[in-house]
Amino acid sequence: MNETLPPCPVCASEYSYEMGELLVCPECAHEWAPGDVTAQDSGESETVVKDAVGNILASGDTVSIVKTMKVKGSPQDLKIGTKVRNIRLISPVNGHDIDAKVDGFGPMKLKSSVVKKI
Repeated sequence: MNETLPPCPVCASEYSYEMGELLVCPECAHEWAPGDVTAQDSGESETVVKDAVGNILASGDTVSIVKTMKVKGSPQDLKIGTKVRNIRLISPVNGHDIDAKVDGFGPMKLKSSVVKKI
């Protein structure tokens, strides 16, 4: 029976089984609809990251800070309008989905809700 079912898109286990309308992996407990397999086979889900005003961000973009923020461990604030070049989009860590190197502050993670694409 498993010959007709696709392997798990997360862990590639071949022991998937049907449970109602979903397919289930017994090894990692991932559940998915049979039609969703092609969308998840790419390995990375394509999450759209938008800035504070709704523009779609991509890795390599230049953004500016839209509000003054205190930086933990630094005596100075990150001022409004500060340009951040060559951002990298990452999977969210505590809501921070941008990895960047800010001039005068060094590498840091930013939330997309506090930046605006230039």
